[in-house]
Order: sequence, then C-alpha cells, then structure tokens
Amino acid sequence: MSLIITDECINCDVCEPECPNEAISQGEEIYVIDPSKCTECVGHYDEPQCQQVCPVDCIPLDPNHKESEEQLMEKYLVLTGQL
Repeated sequence: MSLIITDECINCDVCEPECPNEAISQGEEIYVIDPSKCTECVGHYDEPQCQQVCPVDCIPLDPNHKESEEQLMEKYLVLTGQL
C-alpha cells in the first residue's frame, strides 16, 4: 500500500528530500505522493522515511492503493532497474 499526504500537511518540505523513489512532489496546495513510485521505502529502509520526519504526522497508508509487501518489493525492483 502506498502512502498519502493528508490536508494536515504544513508544506514544511522535510519529506520530499527523504523519499528514495522521488515519489513526493509539491502539489497545488500540499505535497503529494505518486502511488506508482511509493514503495513505503521497501527495499531501501525498514520504515517509510517520510513518516519518520513528518512533524505533523500527516502521512498515513493510502486505502485506495493497497499493496502487499511482495508487490512493494516488486515495484522497488522495477523502479531501481533490477527487474
């Protein structure tokens, strides 16, 4: 399952540089996560880095993009050119 940034985002810009997949970008009003690039940091880290640095805790799992650990790992392998 990818992550999503809620409207509680304060645009502090700490999450975007932490994303190893470059899935986070500035949207019209708040930062957004591209679900096709988000692996919840599977393959890179043990925990999603954006969640770790977010000062307002506004990055929950996205219920509209459910993926298993195996699917996230496969996405990681594709994104990094290993598959």
